Amino acid sequence: MSDVSQTRLLSEFVANLSYADLPAPVVARAKELFLDWLGSAVAGKGARPVRAFERFAEAMGPGAGPCEILTNRRTSSPLFAALVNAAASHVVEQDDVHNGSVFHPGAVVFPAALAAAQAEGRSGRELLVAAVAGYEVGIRVGEFLGRSHYTVFHTTGTAGTLAAAAAVARSLGLDPDATQHALGSAGTQAAGLWEFLRDAADSKQLHTAKAAGDGLLAAWTARDGLTGARRILEGPQGMAAGMSRDADPARLVDGLGTRWAIAETSFKWHASCRHGHPAADALQQLLSREGFGHDRIASVKALVHQGAIDVLGPVTHPVTVHQAKFSMGTVLGLVAVHGKAGLEEFERSALSDPAVAAFRDRVEMVLDPEVDAAYPRRWIGKVEVRTVDGRTLTSRVDVPKGDPENPLSRAELEQKALRLASFRDAATEAEMRAAFGRIWELEAAPSVGRFLAT
Repeated sequence: MSDVSQTRLLSEFVANLSYADLPAPVVARAKELFLDWLGSAVAGKGARPVRAFERFAEAMGPGAGPCEILTNRRTSSPLFAALVNAAASHVVEQDDVHNGSVFHPGAVVFPAALAAAQAEGRSGRELLVAAVAGYEVGIRVGEFLGRSHYTVFHTTGTAGTLAAAAAVARSLGLDPDATQHALGSAGTQAAGLWEFLRDAADSKQLHTAKAAGDGLLAAWTARDGLTGARRILEGPQGMAAGMSRDADPARLVDGLGTRWAIAETSFKWHASCRHGHPAADALQQLLSREGFGHDRIASVKALVHQGAIDVLGPVTHPVTVHQAKFSMGTVLGLVAVHGKAGLEEFERSALSDPAVAAFRDRVEMVLDPEVDAAYPRRWIGKVEVRTVDGRTLTSRVDVPKGDPENPLSRAELEQKALRLASFRDAATEAEMRAAFGRIWELEAAPSVGRFLAT
């Protein structure tokens, strides 16, 4: 096995994966993640960055096509549907996350996999297999690239390009050679830098759009014979060489075919960057336990891992709602003042509520050795609260809500998706419940078709 590259082993896994290989819990989780993604995607309706992508698709793409754009109910080619749906998936910060890779798989895998399935007339089972292939590859690439990569690069944009390519390669039925070329072409396009957070720029939506679209491009052209680097991940001038200081090639094939990384993926409960969730859970727990409100709190220390400081630290005074989702002080301020940090709380209060702003300025992040050592495999939440009467109180959450060990039930997932769909009147409850029914029985569908009515 030592003579076979990890990129090749991943390619063989993707090309040979079948529905019969998937344990029942993996199929169930794939459907849950698809439903969760659908809610996040429709919630992007009307967002300014998404409208820009919609207009781009209208200007550059066909007037209609086999693939649905969820936000405006139009149809287009696979490429432009994937671009818009992926951009929409990453706006409200409710899409899934895998802890160990610090990667949002659903926002890049499902837009590409759904577009390919609708264009090629694939069955529900084939869509599920393609999605699992994308998750398994993308998560492992994120783990392989390591913590040093995430300091500068947005893993969802980088690893996400290979995840999307893997999903589409499986949907197209590419053999191992063509799949390997698809991964090579995807890896050479992989990009996404965190600098955008300092400017409240829209690059996060661009990252997911391009990852889904470029992954689709890589697989589609590989089917037609376009070649790519065979060792794009671990080669001497590959992704690890240029994007990481602590890459671990063993992570690429860790338990491949027996360890199902898709089952490790978490659902997001708060409508914010995942790095703020553990502390938000811990503060909610403390407030519930002590029975007092935000006006009794003089200061809060959020005891965090270095990744949280790297990503959230640059955002001190957010100027947009989306940037506020990357402000630890704003997230904890919404929890303290309004009881939760959901879509409506961000929209109404993140920038305009003086009580939230005042609380934000009383929050600081402090690197905690225990929390940092556990990260990224475990995201521990710890807060230290100083009250106005001089007491010091602490709270700790070992498993944030939404993690596999503290999961959302199917009823909670449906309720979350309904909230997302109603956020900007993207879909009615009847439409969403009809989509839920189709998703829960997806393995029986002879063809995928559209999920929302025209």
